[in-house]
Amino acid sequence: MRGRGSLAGGFAGTVVLTTVLRIASEARLTRVDLPFLLGTVVTTNRQRAKAIGYGAHFGIGLAFALLYRWLFSALGKSGWRLGALFGTAHGVLSATVLVNVVLPVLHPRMGTPFTAAGSSPLIEPPGFLLRNYGRSTAFVSLAAHILYGMIVGAFADLDRPVCSVEHHGA
Repeated sequence: MRGRGSLAGGFAGTVVLTTVLRIASEARLTRVDLPFLLGTVVTTNRQRAKAIGYGAHFGIGLAFALLYRWLFSALGKSGWRLGALFGTAHGVLSATVLVNVVLPVLHPRMGTPFTAAGSSPLIEPPGFLLRNYGRSTAFVSLAAHILYGMIVGAFADLDRPVCSVEHHGA
């Protein structure tokens, strides 16, 4: 089946991305918690939000791996370097458009710059380049997304057909 390498890379890349962000959070480099952020879209229960969020994050990671695979196919090449380039674009898109424009519109519990003083949103808005979650959050997130892209790109090479080499007798 075509795309298995990309999907495996998407899974492995999401594990690495999630682990890097978790380690950065424990090291107090960031306060971002993507599974919690995603899970609270559907529930206020913090434990359930984490579980749902991890599932959503892995589903999104696999979806992005398929998008990367499509881009690799369209370009006729793949690899960790091209994956790193895609990961950079993915990280910038995530830190700007996805969490600052799309997520606040969809997230019923996320505060916005227009949230009334009397309301108490469950989630603080990320702010420009995720600055509300710590000064180094954008850098940590970008590095994690670049690693994700490198892993997906490397695994996508497994999807390419192996060329046979003809051997001529002497």
